[in-house]
Amino acid sequence: MRRGPLSLLLCLLLLTPLAQAEEPAAASTPLSLSAGSQITELQQRLKESERQRETLSQQLHNADSERESAQLTRLRQENQRLKLTLKELQAGAAPKLITDQQQWFLIGGAVALFAALCGIFASGGHRKRRQWLN
Repeated sequence: MRRGPLSLLLCLLLLTPLAQAEEPAAASTPLSLSAGSQITELQQRLKESERQRETLSQQLHNADSERESAQLTRLRQENQRLKLTLKELQAGAAPKLITDQQQWFLIGGAVALFAALCGIFASGGHRKRRQWLN
């Protein structure tokens, strides 16, 4: 081989990577413009999404507040109703002085006392000593 074409081939091989490196740089200008427009478009969409999220979260908070307010009002009304019912029951029911067990004890004592009195009046009121002996 000749030296001329060999040196020319060598120069071409050395310049080829530089030529390839320049091509993407030249092609990157339209790509970077479209990427820049995509970035700004995405940033605008992000801002719009954030604004919508804030609006929706505010609406959700308002709905929760209204629901809690309605529930609180309902619970307060029920509490008032229960307090009135309790007062009525306490006013209507007299406190018990004695328990059921004490009541039965008193009834039994009254029956025994009545039986003793009946026995005294039935004997005529006079006792003979001999009655006790017989």
